[in-house]
Amino acid sequence: MNQWEVVIGIETHAQLATVSKIFSGASTAFGAAPNTQACAVDLALPGVLPVLNKKAVECAIRFGLAIGANVAEKSVFARKNYFYPDLPKGYQISQMDLPVVVGGAITLQVGQGEKAYEKVVHLTRAHLEEDAGKSLHEDFQGKSGIDLNRAGTPLLEIVTEPDMRSSEEAVAYARVLHALVRWIGICDGNMQEGSFRCDANVSVRPRGQAELGTRREIKNLNSFRFLKEAIDYEIQWQINEIEEGRKIQQATVLFDPDNGVTRVMRTKEDAHDYRYFPDPDLLPLVISADWIARVKSELPELPRQMRDRFISEFGLSSYDATALTASPEIADYFASTVAIAGKANAKPCANWVMVDLAARLNKEGKELAESPVAAAQLAGLLQRIADNTISNNIAKKVFEALWNGEGATADEIIEKQGLKQITDSSAIESLVDDVLAANAANVAEFKAGKEKAFNALVGQVMKAAKGKANPQQVNDLLREKLTD
Repeated sequence: MNQWEVVIGIETHAQLATVSKIFSGASTAFGAAPNTQACAVDLALPGVLPVLNKKAVECAIRFGLAIGANVAEKSVFARKNYFYPDLPKGYQISQMDLPVVVGGAITLQVGQGEKAYEKVVHLTRAHLEEDAGKSLHEDFQGKSGIDLNRAGTPLLEIVTEPDMRSSEEAVAYARVLHALVRWIGICDGNMQEGSFRCDANVSVRPRGQAELGTRREIKNLNSFRFLKEAIDYEIQWQINEIEEGRKIQQATVLFDPDNGVTRVMRTKEDAHDYRYFPDPDLLPLVISADWIARVKSELPELPRQMRDRFISEFGLSSYDATALTASPEIADYFASTVAIAGKANAKPCANWVMVDLAARLNKEGKELAESPVAAAQLAGLLQRIADNTISNNIAKKVFEALWNGEGATADEIIEKQGLKQITDSSAIESLVDDVLAANAANVAEFKAGKEKAFNALVGQVMKAAKGKANPQQVNDLLREKLTD
């Protein structure tokens, strides 16, 4: 494997967040009965003319600005000609020679801990186009049905340079891109509904060779897990083929997740096979500097900008800040919590959001928006830890009670369940004295140099205090008395 270098480029189709289609007024809502959201334009009936959706263009502008690309002053729509049953016109309206977005880059973090590294993936282009319909093969007794509800749905096709060298880098890129299109509000990112689909172009070449190998394109990968599994299988398959003396043929393949293999769908076409030419029904798209300036003024703080701010403002690590800006929901939850809990509690807040809250959501299969513990409730809990009202261990009990709806606030639960931490020195000293008197063997072991005996004594004091004694005070008092 070490003698081979993997080369990966990704094409992503992001469905744009518009209420109507890119060239017609038909609805883009998901889940309607087949063929109930396909109008005369979508069906390509004689005499109809396409009209470009302004909101779709603004989505493309937003994306171009977010990745530092060039938003073209003039771009052109073209007809991509091919026959497929769910393509009513016999061609797809797309962009070829003059796309709306050119260049740009996305920076991502690959891996964790000491092995983590930063990677820049350069983008070739992003262009507007319409989606095709969908072929349905179930419940038709050996026949296929055609649903044209998706025909004309606005897409932004985002194409990278062949910059990635592993499935890990490809998945990291796809995750960052997925977060970004949701962050700037141009795509809902719902992969199950087909709103965000990736095609991976994969090739291998001998390490050190400048010339690219023959690529195969894996189509329509709609989960990050499938993206990784498909690329990993394809890499090994291509290496095996070459090592056994066979040539790779350029092809489009599909991934079979049930068996974990890729299968050829068709030999790969090149651009000239589609006979692209400018669409005579659509004027060139002209985007003014004023329009770009207005869209730029409406952009939110971008993930990377927010990550850098979290590092400088709250002293968070790069890893923590990256994790907390992985989605708009996580970033908003964290920011809302810190706004109430206070800047001094930023690090504990980050830990609770990334560890305790994330683990509980994952365990119950919930999204952050479904969390029973709101940001304000978590902030209240953090404030009670910070002012020593409760310990970290007791805080976990309070969090559990908040999750289960046993109280509206941390204060209410602490009061109701009598969980307030004992911080009175005389009360803790009394407990320590009782434990030392009752555990002479442990005391002797500690004085003989066995540190584990100290931990056992701490445990006995905490047990006597029903977990409510301040742990630091217990430790300090106990060590003081044992070393007198």
